Amino acid sequence: MDRTRIVRLGTGLMALLGTVACGAAPSQGVARGEAIFDTCVPCHGAAGEGNLALGAPAIAGLPEYYVAAQLQSFQANWRGAHPFDTVGIRMKSMVQALDLEGDLESVAQYVATLPGVDPATTLHGDPEAGRASYQVCVACHGPDGKGVEAVRSPPLVGQHDWYLLAQFQKFRKGWRGADPQDAFGQTMRPNSMLLDDEQVTDVIAYIQTLQ
Repeated sequence: MDRTRIVRLGTGLMALLGTVACGAAPSQGVARGEAIFDTCVPCHGAAGEGNLALGAPAIAGLPEYYVAAQLQSFQANWRGAHPFDTVGIRMKSMVQALDLEGDLESVAQYVATLPGVDPATTLHGDPEAGRASYQVCVACHGPDGKGVEAVRSPPLVGQHDWYLLAQFQKFRKGWRGADPQDAFGQTMRPNSMLLDDEQVTDVIAYIQTLQ
């Protein structure tokens, strides 16, 4: 066999092996994210609607930037680090399964494609009183409560009122936003202390009117 033919055979074999290897690797993107989302369903629901019994928020339609940032926060141990935060600890352990490059981004992309939900009201604050107190939140979450990508803040509309209350309480207690590397949490935590319990409930009632 002449040298030219050997080189051609070798080149072809390398191309074939490369094709097989590429075929074996998971394809990243929305389709990959949908497959990964199966692991999220037991807590967040098939439509990403959330689950009160498990303390799991609605995630359907959350922007990709925010979902990715929060998954990264759990991976970095910024969230789910407090020993009393059992919901956060559970979520942190689930996020560790996103160990292939691009998986985290893929599931964030898929979640962003899900239609948002219209959660039922479970709290009974005064939305008119909450309108004034909401000014504390405007800079980060926007006047329409739809979040601000530049500061990685989430939309508040389309979220369960009980979950919003739980997060206010976690920020106040230092269960969330305590890590100095968590820039969003470090901003949110002192702001959460500007409102008393009644004002928080009223603000959440006002947010529900922005749906």
